[in-house]
Amino acid sequence: MACARTAAALAALFAAASCTVPPAPQPESSTTTAPAASASGAPKVPLTASPQAGTQSPAPPKAAPAQKGSAPLGWGPQQRDADAAAAAVAGMSLEEKAGQVILPFYTGLDHEAQAATVERLHLAGSMIMADNVPGTAAGLVDVHALAAVTRRLDQASRAGGRTWPGLIGVDQEGGAVSRVGAPLTRWPTPMSYGAAGSVPLAAEAGAGLAAELVPLGFTVDFAPAADVTIGPADPTIGARSMSADPRAAAALSAGFAKGMLAGGVLPAVKHFPGHGSVTADSHKSLPVQNASLAQLKARDWKPFQSAVKAGAPMVMTGHIAARALEPGVPASVSKATYSALRGLGFKGVAVTDGLNMGAVAGRYPRGSVAPAALAAGADLLLMPADAPAAHAAIVQAVTAGKLPQKRLEEAARRVATMMIWRGRTAQSRPPAAPGSGDALSAKISARAITVVAGKCSGASVAGHVRVAGGTPVDRARFAAAAKEAGITLGRGPLVTLIGYGGRPATTDIAVALDAPWPLAQSVAATKIALYGRSPGAYKALLAVLAGKAAAPGKLPAAVGPYRAGTGCK
Repeated sequence: MACARTAAALAALFAAASCTVPPAPQPESSTTTAPAASASGAPKVPLTASPQAGTQSPAPPKAAPAQKGSAPLGWGPQQRDADAAAAAVAGMSLEEKAGQVILPFYTGLDHEAQAATVERLHLAGSMIMADNVPGTAAGLVDVHALAAVTRRLDQASRAGGRTWPGLIGVDQEGGAVSRVGAPLTRWPTPMSYGAAGSVPLAAEAGAGLAAELVPLGFTVDFAPAADVTIGPADPTIGARSMSADPRAAAALSAGFAKGMLAGGVLPAVKHFPGHGSVTADSHKSLPVQNASLAQLKARDWKPFQSAVKAGAPMVMTGHIAARALEPGVPASVSKATYSALRGLGFKGVAVTDGLNMGAVAGRYPRGSVAPAALAAGADLLLMPADAPAAHAAIVQAVTAGKLPQKRLEEAARRVATMMIWRGRTAQSRPPAAPGSGDALSAKISARAITVVAGKCSGASVAGHVRVAGGTPVDRARFAAAAKEAGITLGRGPLVTLIGYGGRPATTDIAVALDAPWPLAQSVAATKIALYGRSPGAYKALLAVLAGKAAAPGKLPAAVGPYRAGTGCK
């Protein structure tokens, strides 16, 4: 299995990390408002213990002679990587430098046309979105064809003599944000890790997810979302957030990112200065963050501080106008935001969120957002609406003296440094088979499933059950899991499945498949948060309904009258 192959690398990475990831969050016992359900307090992340007073630490071993250029930079690469990048960028033309800071997207399956654009404009690589993924007649991902696509795009990114790998990127968070589907593992929503309360489990999942992307040619995954959700008022992040508790979100997202690195893929922690506490969707409009600087530091920035201390190579800025930083200006093009990020000690690649999103696309015509973001402090420009226009705008801005060439060169050096490091340290490992993380995914769901209201022991259904809601695929997976659990469909209690964006239900058993928010207003004797819709998640659900397994998860965020930490003991 993929997780078994990455275990040693994961252990080494945790041991070598610049800071200690706190142990798994452990809940405190307390009371709850959940009817008929035992509850416990919100997950707490214990601090690392200090040495006992009166003990003497052993003398550290003598360090081996350092290899030339091996001084760490604090975010993964070493000085030799930075030196190689500086030499490479110094030899580039203005057009090449402009290309190295752009990561474009494309539509459809004309991969050769995208490769030609990457070569012509000297672009850093390419994003792969869902509509770029070749499929089979059976509706699955054609993994061999996809690997060929990424090889061609990587080859195009090396045109002109560049020796480092291209940025071949994807959005693969788990849950709803999964651009590459089956036969790859279907992972539950990231909120599952908060419900399970386990940093090691989050790290194992990050490693397993990354391990399946590596054989397909991906070098970068724009995950995890380190945003701290505020609950139902957050329309964008929701179950993509690991927790509403800043310390838990910090520990879990840092663990997941470390796992991704161990699995062989560069993570990008997102969306600074925090997208989970705004009430508008930046895909459509510009959210306004009204929190004070003190509030941002106490809540939204905790996960980013943790990621920086853990040596995150990339942090993504969101399209959020933070009044405490630069009112009315999207964070992705705000000097104050990049200054705040660097003020946390971050030295890696600052990447924008997609520049084709509604929050910025209409505000900056004809590619002008590209030089604006660079001037503000961005290093990598993700998915400009028109890559050739963005490239031309950068060249024109430098030529006209509106964008300092030194700023462009700094950005290009950072991107090149990261990818030279990635190329130098990439380990040869047996490829993880698609779907090799299925057992781990099922384990996560079994650890995360939460009884918000209802019985904590015994069967909720007695041999027969009805099912409604969800999609046809959801109901088919429910039926398969029911059959395996010895439960017959057609009569008995009604189970209503509530998917992403679904409305509250009046039923016997309400099951939230994504964020648990609809459970607050649902009228049901039993309310269950499942946080996923994979076959493994449905097996966990039916095992609980049949009384064959406990539901150990705890709510990682408040859901109406049910406070964070609600769940069975």
